[in-house]
Amino acid sequence: MISLAPQWQDALPDTLFLAPHAPQRCGIMGAGYQWWGLSGFAPSALAAGAASAAPAIDAFIDRKLTEYGLTEADLALVGFSQGTMMALHVGLRRPRTVAAVVGYSGMLTATTGLAHSELPKPPVLLVHGTADPVVPIAALHMAESELKRLGVEVTTHISYGIPHSVDPVGLRLGRDFVANALGHAS
Repeated sequence: MISLAPQWQDALPDTLFLAPHAPQRCGIMGAGYQWWGLSGFAPSALAAGAASAAPAIDAFIDRKLTEYGLTEADLALVGFSQGTMMALHVGLRRPRTVAAVVGYSGMLTATTGLAHSELPKPPVLLVHGTADPVVPIAALHMAESELKRLGVEVTTHISYGIPHSVDPVGLRLGRDFVANALGHAS
């Protein structure tokens, strides 16, 4: 996701872009990294995987917020595929509300414990391609429905004919969503 920085920098000129690498090499896609071994999409396995990876991400976020003198109001979480799973998992469970969560080609892993009205409800943008062979487009619809049920403001965009990737329209929408959430004119 760090490759978005140059494409988003003009709209977010004073923004620091950080992207932690997941700790494991990814076996399914053949390249990249993963937060936990993803062998399927069973809800219990996804929930357990996200819960096991969350402490490392939260610790990274806490260190960086402290290091740069920032707060959750200055933080947007952006993820792709399993990164979306983690951005949603962590972003909806932080002690204070983050500015925004953007998820590309991913899914919501679990909502256990999220019905409590005092939990953070950051605005969320979900973007997904209709031709995604890895994470089906139905994942966007299920996440949207569940997030709305929880009172989370959700915006979605469907990229027609796009596989497990992000098209230029999705990139622009994500950039503008983050810029708006962080108070930048786009």
